[in-house]
Amino acid sequence: MVTQPVIRARGLSRRYTLPRETLFSARRENVALAPTDLDVARGSSLGVIGESGSGKSTLIRLLLGLDRPTTGTVEVDGRPVDAAASARSLHWLRRQTGIVFQDPYASLDPRMTVERIVAEPLWALGVGGDHRGRVREVLADVGLEPDMASRYPHEFSGGQRQRIALARAIAHRPAVLVGDEPLSALDVTVRAQILELLARLRRRDGLTLLLVSHDVGVVQSLCDTVAVMKDGAIVEHGATADVLLRPQHAYTRRLLASIPVIG
Repeated sequence: MVTQPVIRARGLSRRYTLPRETLFSARRENVALAPTDLDVARGSSLGVIGESGSGKSTLIRLLLGLDRPTTGTVEVDGRPVDAAASARSLHWLRRQTGIVFQDPYASLDPRMTVERIVAEPLWALGVGGDHRGRVREVLADVGLEPDMASRYPHEFSGGQRQRIALARAIAHRPAVLVGDEPLSALDVTVRAQILELLARLRRRDGLTLLLVSHDVGVVQSLCDTVAVMKDGAIVEHGATADVLLRPQHAYTRRLLASIPVIG
Protein backbone atom coordinates (compact mmCIF):
# COMPACT_ATOMS: atom_id res chain seq x y z
CA MET A 1 0.00 0.00 0.00
CA VAL A 2 1.39 3.41 -1.05
CA THR A 3 1.12 6.08 1.65
CA GLN A 4 -0.03 9.47 0.44
CA PRO A 5 2.63 12.16 1.00
CA VAL A 6 1.73 14.75 3.59
CA ILE A 7 2.90 17.49 1.18
CA ARG A 8 2.60 17.16 -2.60
CA ALA A 9 3.60 19.88 -5.09
CA ARG A 10 3.20 19.65 -8.85
CA GLY A 11 4.49 22.16 -11.41
CA LEU A 12 4.98 24.74 -8.64
CA SER A 13 6.62 27.96 -9.80
CA ARG A 14 6.93 31.63 -8.81
CA ARG A 15 7.89 34.53 -11.06
CA TYR A 16 8.07 38.19 -10.10
CA THR A 17 7.67 41.09 -12.53
CA LEU A 18 10.54 43.56 -12.30
CA PRO A 19 10.28 47.31 -12.95
CA ARG A 20 11.09 48.54 -16.48
CA GLU A 21 14.63 49.82 -16.90
CA THR A 22 13.33 52.59 -19.18
CA LEU A 23 9.87 53.87 -20.06
CA PHE A 24 9.67 51.91 -23.32
CA SER A 25 11.66 48.79 -22.43
CA ALA A 26 9.96 45.43 -22.05
CA ARG A 27 9.02 44.20 -18.61
CA ARG A 28 11.43 41.68 -17.14
CA GLU A 29 10.73 38.74 -14.87
CA ASN A 30 12.67 37.16 -12.06
CA VAL A 31 12.18 33.40 -11.79
CA ALA A 32 12.32 32.74 -8.05
CA LEU A 33 11.17 29.14 -8.49
CA ALA A 34 11.12 27.13 -11.72
CA PRO A 35 8.34 24.53 -12.19
CA THR A 36 8.97 22.03 -9.40
CA ASP A 37 7.53 18.67 -8.32
CA LEU A 38 8.06 17.59 -4.73
CA ASP A 39 6.66 14.96 -2.36
CA VAL A 40 7.29 15.00 1.39
CA ALA A 41 6.48 11.65 3.01
CA ARG A 42 4.58 11.58 6.29
CA GLY A 43 6.92 11.30 9.26
CA SER A 44 10.02 11.99 7.15
CA SER A 45 12.52 14.83 7.46
CA LEU A 46 13.56 16.80 4.37
CA GLY A 47 16.45 19.23 4.28
CA VAL A 48 16.56 21.94 1.60
CA ILE A 49 20.04 23.35 0.98
CA GLY A 50 21.58 25.82 -1.44
CA GLU A 51 23.12 29.26 -1.63
CA SER A 52 21.28 32.47 -0.79
CA GLY A 53 18.85 33.30 -3.59
CA SER A 54 18.53 29.69 -4.73
CA GLY A 55 14.78 29.62 -4.07
CA LYS A 56 14.67 27.76 -0.74
CA SER A 57 12.49 30.22 1.18
CA THR A 58 10.26 30.81 -1.86
CA LEU A 59 9.57 27.07 -2.04
CA ILE A 60 8.71 26.94 1.67
CA ARG A 61 6.37 29.93 1.45
CA LEU A 62 4.48 28.36 -1.44
CA LEU A 63 4.18 25.00 0.31
CA LEU A 64 2.74 26.71 3.39
CA GLY A 65 0.29 28.89 1.47
CA LEU A 66 2.09 32.09 2.47
CA ASP A 67 2.49 33.17 -1.16
CA ARG A 68 0.58 32.50 -4.39
CA PRO A 69 2.30 30.37 -7.04
CA THR A 70 2.49 31.59 -10.62
CA THR A 71 1.75 28.04 -11.77
CA GLY A 72 1.21 24.67 -10.16
CA THR A 73 -0.58 23.19 -7.17
CA VAL A 74 0.13 22.25 -3.57
CA GLU A 75 -1.73 19.67 -1.49
CA VAL A 76 -1.28 19.17 2.24
CA ASP A 77 -2.71 15.95 3.64
CA GLY A 78 -4.65 15.51 0.38
CA ARG A 79 -6.33 18.95 0.50
CA PRO A 80 -5.52 21.66 -2.06
CA VAL A 81 -3.85 24.80 -0.72
CA ASP A 82 -5.31 28.05 -2.06
CA ALA A 83 -3.06 30.92 -1.00
CA ALA A 84 -5.66 33.40 -2.29
CA ALA A 85 -8.26 32.12 0.18
CA SER A 86 -9.18 34.00 3.34
CA ALA A 87 -7.14 33.51 6.49
CA ARG A 88 -10.06 31.78 8.19
CA SER A 89 -10.53 29.28 5.37
CA LEU A 90 -6.86 28.29 5.74
CA HIS A 91 -7.18 27.50 9.45
CA TRP A 92 -7.04 23.79 8.61
CA LEU A 93 -3.59 24.33 7.04
CA ARG A 94 -2.31 26.40 9.96
CA ARG A 95 -3.47 23.64 12.32
CA GLN A 96 -1.42 21.14 10.33
CA THR A 97 1.79 23.18 10.24
CA GLY A 98 4.11 25.04 12.58
CA ILE A 99 7.08 27.19 11.59
CA VAL A 100 10.22 28.47 13.29
CA PHE A 101 11.97 31.41 11.63
CA GLN A 102 15.63 32.35 11.50
CA ASP A 103 15.78 35.31 13.87
CA PRO A 104 14.46 34.69 17.39
CA TYR A 105 14.77 38.41 18.12
CA ALA A 106 12.46 39.45 15.29
CA SER A 107 9.93 36.63 15.49
CA LEU A 108 8.66 37.36 19.01
CA ASP A 109 6.51 40.39 19.94
CA PRO A 110 8.43 42.25 22.68
CA ARG A 111 5.15 43.59 24.14
CA MET A 112 3.73 40.13 24.82
CA THR A 113 4.54 37.77 27.66
CA VAL A 114 5.84 34.31 26.85
CA GLU A 115 2.47 32.88 27.85
CA ARG A 116 0.63 35.03 25.31
CA ILE A 117 3.22 34.32 22.61
CA VAL A 118 3.04 30.55 23.00
CA ALA A 119 -0.75 30.54 23.40
CA GLU A 120 -1.31 32.71 20.31
CA PRO A 121 -1.83 29.83 17.83
CA LEU A 122 -4.20 28.13 20.28
CA TRP A 123 -6.70 30.96 20.43
CA ALA A 124 -6.08 32.15 16.85
CA LEU A 125 -6.90 28.69 15.46
CA GLY A 126 -9.74 27.99 17.85
CA VAL A 127 -8.01 25.13 19.66
CA GLY A 128 -10.00 24.15 22.73
CA GLY A 129 -8.83 23.01 26.14
CA ASP A 130 -6.69 24.47 28.90
CA HIS A 131 -4.46 26.98 27.12
CA ARG A 132 -2.48 27.92 30.22
CA GLY A 133 -1.78 24.27 30.98
CA ARG A 134 -0.72 23.62 27.38
CA VAL A 135 1.68 26.60 27.46
CA ARG A 136 3.40 25.23 30.56
CA GLU A 137 3.54 21.77 29.00
CA VAL A 138 5.30 22.90 25.83
CA LEU A 139 7.68 25.20 27.74
CA ALA A 140 8.79 22.14 29.69
CA ASP A 141 9.07 20.21 26.39
CA VAL A 142 11.59 22.73 25.04
CA GLY A 143 13.63 22.88 28.23
CA LEU A 144 12.25 26.06 29.82
CA GLU A 145 10.77 26.47 33.29
CA PRO A 146 6.97 26.82 33.26
CA ASP A 147 7.17 29.86 35.58
CA MET A 148 9.02 31.72 32.79
CA ALA A 149 5.61 32.17 31.11
CA SER A 150 5.09 35.52 32.86
CA ARG A 151 8.32 37.03 31.53
CA TYR A 152 9.00 39.02 28.33
CA PRO A 153 11.28 38.14 25.37
CA HIS A 154 13.95 40.73 26.26
CA GLU A 155 14.63 38.82 29.49
CA PHE A 156 15.94 35.77 27.61
CA SER A 157 19.07 34.81 25.71
CA GLY A 158 19.02 34.09 21.96
CA GLY A 159 18.90 30.35 22.51
CA GLN A 160 16.05 30.68 25.00
CA ARG A 161 14.12 32.87 22.57
CA GLN A 162 14.44 30.24 19.86
CA ARG A 163 13.11 27.67 22.34
CA ILE A 164 10.13 29.97 22.94
CA ALA A 165 9.60 30.22 19.16
CA LEU A 166 9.74 26.43 18.94
CA ALA A 167 7.23 26.10 21.80
CA ARG A 168 4.85 28.39 19.90
CA ALA A 169 5.31 26.34 16.72
CA ILE A 170 4.35 23.05 18.39
CA ALA A 171 1.72 24.34 20.86
CA HIS A 172 -1.21 23.41 18.59
CA ARG A 173 0.23 19.92 17.88
CA PRO A 174 0.99 20.31 14.15
CA ALA A 175 1.77 17.33 11.92
CA VAL A 176 4.45 19.26 9.98
CA LEU A 177 7.19 21.37 11.57
CA VAL A 178 9.03 23.78 9.26
CA GLY A 179 12.31 25.48 10.12
CA ASP A 180 13.51 28.34 7.90
CA GLU A 181 17.18 28.66 8.92
CA PRO A 182 16.18 28.19 12.58
CA LEU A 183 19.73 27.67 13.86
CA SER A 184 21.84 30.12 11.86
CA ALA A 185 21.56 32.97 14.41
CA LEU A 186 22.69 30.78 17.32
CA ASP A 187 26.17 30.01 18.63
CA VAL A 188 27.63 26.52 18.31
CA THR A 189 26.74 25.27 21.79
CA VAL A 190 23.14 26.47 21.66
CA ARG A 191 22.80 25.14 18.10
CA ALA A 192 23.74 21.65 19.28
CA GLN A 193 21.15 21.85 22.07
CA ILE A 194 18.37 22.92 19.68
CA LEU A 195 19.39 20.18 17.22
CA GLU A 196 18.98 17.54 19.91
CA LEU A 197 15.67 19.09 20.97
CA LEU A 198 14.31 18.98 17.40
CA ALA A 199 15.42 15.38 16.98
CA ARG A 200 13.77 14.37 20.26
CA LEU A 201 10.48 16.11 19.46
CA ARG A 202 10.41 14.53 16.01
CA ARG A 203 10.93 11.04 17.41
CA ARG A 204 8.40 11.47 20.21
CA ASP A 205 5.61 13.18 18.26
CA GLY A 206 6.15 11.62 14.81
CA LEU A 207 6.54 15.06 13.25
CA THR A 208 7.25 15.57 9.58
CA LEU A 209 10.21 17.95 9.48
CA LEU A 210 10.97 20.36 6.64
CA LEU A 211 14.24 22.20 7.25
CA VAL A 212 15.82 24.99 5.20
CA SER A 213 19.46 25.50 6.06
CA HIS A 214 22.81 26.75 4.76
CA ASP A 215 24.47 24.37 7.21
CA VAL A 216 25.03 20.97 5.62
CA GLY A 217 25.98 19.54 9.02
CA VAL A 218 22.56 20.44 10.44
CA VAL A 219 20.81 18.74 7.52
CA GLN A 220 23.04 15.68 7.85
CA SER A 221 22.16 15.40 11.55
CA LEU A 222 18.40 15.81 11.25
CA CYS A 223 17.21 14.88 7.77
CA ASP A 224 16.50 11.57 6.01
CA THR A 225 16.38 13.17 2.57
CA VAL A 226 17.84 16.32 1.05
CA ALA A 227 16.97 18.57 -1.89
CA VAL A 228 19.70 20.76 -3.37
CA MET A 229 18.52 24.02 -4.98
CA LYS A 230 20.22 26.30 -7.48
CA ASP A 231 18.71 29.24 -9.39
CA GLY A 232 15.16 28.36 -8.37
CA ALA A 233 15.34 24.66 -9.28
CA ILE A 234 15.94 21.41 -7.42
CA VAL A 235 19.06 20.03 -9.09
CA GLU A 236 19.49 16.96 -6.87
CA HIS A 237 17.14 15.11 -4.50
CA GLY A 238 17.60 11.86 -2.62
CA ALA A 239 18.62 10.13 0.59
CA THR A 240 20.88 12.37 2.66
CA ALA A 241 23.76 9.89 2.79
CA ASP A 242 23.66 9.35 -0.97
CA VAL A 243 23.51 13.02 -1.90
CA LEU A 244 26.15 14.22 0.59
CA LEU A 245 28.59 11.33 0.19
CA ARG A 246 28.06 10.58 -3.51
CA PRO A 247 26.78 13.79 -5.14
CA GLN A 248 25.81 13.41 -8.79
CA HIS A 249 25.29 17.04 -9.83
CA ALA A 250 28.26 19.33 -10.40
CA TYR A 251 26.67 22.11 -8.32
CA THR A 252 26.21 19.77 -5.33
CA ARG A 253 29.87 18.78 -5.56
CA ARG A 254 30.93 22.45 -5.63
CA LEU A 255 28.63 23.28 -2.72
CA LEU A 256 30.07 20.49 -0.59
CA ALA A 257 33.63 21.32 -1.61
CA SER A 258 33.15 24.88 -0.34
CA ILE A 259 32.58 23.72 3.25
CA PRO A 260 35.63 24.52 5.41
CA VAL A 261 37.35 21.43 6.82
CA ILE A 262 39.77 21.41 9.74
CA GLY A 263 42.66 19.07 9.02
